[in-house]
Amino acid sequence: MYYFCTYVLKIILSLFGRIKIYQKENTEISGGFVIACTHSGWVDILWLGVSMLPKQIHYMAKKELFQSTFLKWLMEQLHAFPVDRENPGPSAIKTPRKLLKNGEIVGVFPSGTRTSEEVPLKRGAVTMAGYAKTPILPVAYQGPNNFTDLFKRVKPKIIFGQPIYMPENLPLKQGMEVMMEQLEKSLHDLQTQLREME
Repeated sequence: MYYFCTYVLKIILSLFGRIKIYQKENTEISGGFVIACTHSGWVDILWLGVSMLPKQIHYMAKKELFQSTFLKWLMEQLHAFPVDRENPGPSAIKTPRKLLKNGEIVGVFPSGTRTSEEVPLKRGAVTMAGYAKTPILPVAYQGPNNFTDLFKRVKPKIIFGQPIYMPENLPLKQGMEVMMEQLEKSLHDLQTQLREME
């Protein structure tokens, strides 16, 4: 179901303009990892999934999307799992930690909200990666954010940064602080790179 939906999305989205993907070789990571992408609309979620094919992403999604039977079924088929964004708590990282330990990819949007501005990042991506001892792959997207942008044929671009690993010589808490700083810098630099690309 995941592959079917994602390849159909690829065909549909490509009708509005083909995506340019940069540095995809950085996705060749053995084992599970967290993919942390900038977030400016709902289209970036779709293009991120398409650009990672044939790899599959397990997305963290707000619990409200699982309230109806059909939506719950659809989200589960697309490998999404619910999280309470108002009261995350320790259980919020239980599912992603299990996925990461099993070698899966967990997709997170660390800005926590759709925005074209740079905002302080939430710590979820770093917390997951730190406790699961997996790297974080920073990703930046620029392009259409909504239906209007799609019909205007705004060109989509996505760039994959270098994986960020937990420092081996530091305690967990300090190591996660280092990862957080590296993630913020990497996402900023990747967005700058995209703006300078044709």
